[in-house]
Amino acid sequence: MKKPQNKLAAAPAGVHCIDLTPCGCEFIGDRGEYLRVSVLENDLIRVRIQPQGKMRLDRTWLVLDRDGEMPREGRSREDLSPFSLPPFQMLQQEGQMTVTTRDLAVNIRLGDFALTWASADGTALAADTANRPYLYEAGGSQIGHRMQNLSGEHYYGFGEVSGALNKAKRHIFFKNNNHLGYSARNGSPLYKHFPFYITYQPQTGQAFGLFYDNLATTLFDMGKPGQSRSYLAEEGDIDYYFIYGPTIREVVEKFSRLTGRMLLPPRWSLGYLGSTMKYTEAADAQHQLERFVQDCRKYQIPCDLFHLSSGYTLGEDGKRYVFTWNRRRVPEPKAMVENFHASGILLAANIKPALLTTHPRFEEVKALGGFVKAADKEEPQLLQFWGGTAAALDFSNPAAIAWWKGNVKEQLLDLGIDSTWNDNNEFEIGMDAARCDGFGSSLPISLARPLQTLWMMRASYEAQLEAKPDERPFLISRAGCPGMQRYVQTWSGDNVTSWETLKYNIPMGLGLGLSGMANTGHDVGGFTGLRPSPELFLRWVQNGIFHPRFTIHSWKINGGANEPWMYPQILPYVREAIQFRYRLIPYLYNLMVESAATGHPIIRPFVYEFPDDPHSIDESFDFMLGPSLLVASVLAPLVRRRKIYLPAGQNWYDFYSQKHLTGGATYMVAAPLQHSPLFVREGSMIPMGEVVHPLFHKQDDLRQILIFPHFAEGDSTLILNEDDGHSLANRRGECTRLQFTLGSRSDQLTLDVEIEQSGYALSYREIEFILPAGEKRPLSLSGVHRVWQDEQSRCHYLWPIPEMKR
Repeated sequence: MKKPQNKLAAAPAGVHCIDLTPCGCEFIGDRGEYLRVSVLENDLIRVRIQPQGKMRLDRTWLVLDRDGEMPREGRSREDLSPFSLPPFQMLQQEGQMTVTTRDLAVNIRLGDFALTWASADGTALAADTANRPYLYEAGGSQIGHRMQNLSGEHYYGFGEVSGALNKAKRHIFFKNNNHLGYSARNGSPLYKHFPFYITYQPQTGQAFGLFYDNLATTLFDMGKPGQSRSYLAEEGDIDYYFIYGPTIREVVEKFSRLTGRMLLPPRWSLGYLGSTMKYTEAADAQHQLERFVQDCRKYQIPCDLFHLSSGYTLGEDGKRYVFTWNRRRVPEPKAMVENFHASGILLAANIKPALLTTHPRFEEVKALGGFVKAADKEEPQLLQFWGGTAAALDFSNPAAIAWWKGNVKEQLLDLGIDSTWNDNNEFEIGMDAARCDGFGSSLPISLARPLQTLWMMRASYEAQLEAKPDERPFLISRAGCPGMQRYVQTWSGDNVTSWETLKYNIPMGLGLGLSGMANTGHDVGGFTGLRPSPELFLRWVQNGIFHPRFTIHSWKINGGANEPWMYPQILPYVREAIQFRYRLIPYLYNLMVESAATGHPIIRPFVYEFPDDPHSIDESFDFMLGPSLLVASVLAPLVRRRKIYLPAGQNWYDFYSQKHLTGGATYMVAAPLQHSPLFVREGSMIPMGEVVHPLFHKQDDLRQILIFPHFAEGDSTLILNEDDGHSLANRRGECTRLQFTLGSRSDQLTLDVEIEQSGYALSYREIEFILPAGEKRPLSLSGVHRVWQDEQSRCHYLWPIPEMKR
């Protein structure tokens, strides 16, 4: 399908108010269009336009119900029960109406339904174009919405989109697509469909989000300053949510409340996740997989999960058949799983949502009616898939869901496989009129490609949860849309090896975080193309360890594989980086807990943390890991020193040299091969631990808090959340919460610790607090057991945890 074209001629010729409702107002157009403005919250207003007077898709699977749940069959778009529906004021004047809430005012111009938005204090936020703001084909299916571009506006979000962070002037095409070796700088379309973005106005400090609840093929044209930006979709209705911040942080919180917060993953998922297609593609796949386990031990590389690529399903004809095992390549799957488990490595198996017509169980699924059907007959809609003709499972059909879940259990989980890797799930079905069951109410695939992906994730999630009812499911999916964060971790797909990919994958991940999908990462080293040079591979590892998902993966043209030990000359530095990642897991896991509760991104662009700093609003490549760590990766060859801008309004520590640096300035800093530059915001406290893994330290019994006091005076707080890291006991409130309050004064530092235990006993009995090198102020902390200074002149304070119930 081609991109939607901005050639739509029809628009409301006249709009008349027909009803004032308890939550807004309803209108009808001269051609029978139905239009509605609904006040859902003081900071959340919904706009709907139905060109045909009725809904083309009467349900949503993206906006959750009041309890934060989503019925399998979806929610009626007429259901407003999740919202408080606050009181508002309505003012009718000649040719226009104004709706005002506590936070927002929207003016509706009758005649063409052009809307103008402002905050309660009168600050202009947004405006539809003066001419033809809403577009739709007469008798057709395309729809469009056009808005003015105000001077200086920046646009962030859109999920997984190539290029720099700010999407001003960009054309963004959404049609879930398997894009092997895409350009991270300008490749499109990619794997995910997120029709959501944040507008930020630096001159006013105001931010708002626009979310279009429609997953048809879409084109955003973000235009140029002073011109217009547009949303065009091939199908569906105009149904969008205006989400007022006023800060970027608040927009992200509110959007993630609408579509769901991140599934809290098991703690072990923050370790190194190994992967390569080479092993399972080999004739002796089981031997190759055993060698990976041996090499982890040989080279002292901790690994917590290995991705079993789809080669294990290869038939004798060289084609891939989901839920089958090639017993020549993998003669003893259970023994293979046990070998991984014995070394502390769990397994995720690759599964694909289409069956080739030569699949031994194709006719079985066909008889169930379990495939997406052709438009005009009761036959599966065929498509090209992995070198053959196939049909895609219809995950809106309960029979297909049951078949899928049964096979996940019987063919994978019963053998000891721990996780599902939901791959090649873009549902690239070319016939728009192909039919989905829709849980008993048929809908065309043109409205449901990303929904099929979402339903697939949910089916796999349910299978894992049913198999282990008190274990946190861990799943991976390549494709997705808003709501995927409720079920899976994701990555940026089949990237290509290059310095440019390393660089531009960073804003792709930042965009996903701003769009509610916080648990993401990239294939370190590049999936396809040539093997990375030693320097590129090392710098990619040193960048990858700071992303929520840290995976080294590849399918190389020359048959090689990206492996931690691939270059002996840099192996010590690779090992050091991976072990540092493990030591940082207490900090990373705490960010995961925060994100699951609030929607806050884990990796954050500067503009998220420092929106008032004009030098931060366009930064795409240096980023914050949580609120405290500034990651400044090396993104070009032969760089041993690089410039770094440190945001204004706070001071900074160089993590490695411990030097004091003032914010709001640019510095030339060391970037040795051993590590990339890393900085810490003053007032921060960073929880660290051991390398917890059977190869190293089996018990998580050490907790260090690296303290970086304010240079002069200031107060700060760290709330550290601890639980067992793997079960659902945390949902029952079984956790321990530690609050550290640091006071920095010119002559002294004070630290207060409060512990709130609820059913979970800490795995460590003492905490070691460590001050930066050169810090002369003493630390006042009641109950300190021992104080000493190390060879780097850092002062350590050992504090025994008071006796509590265990």
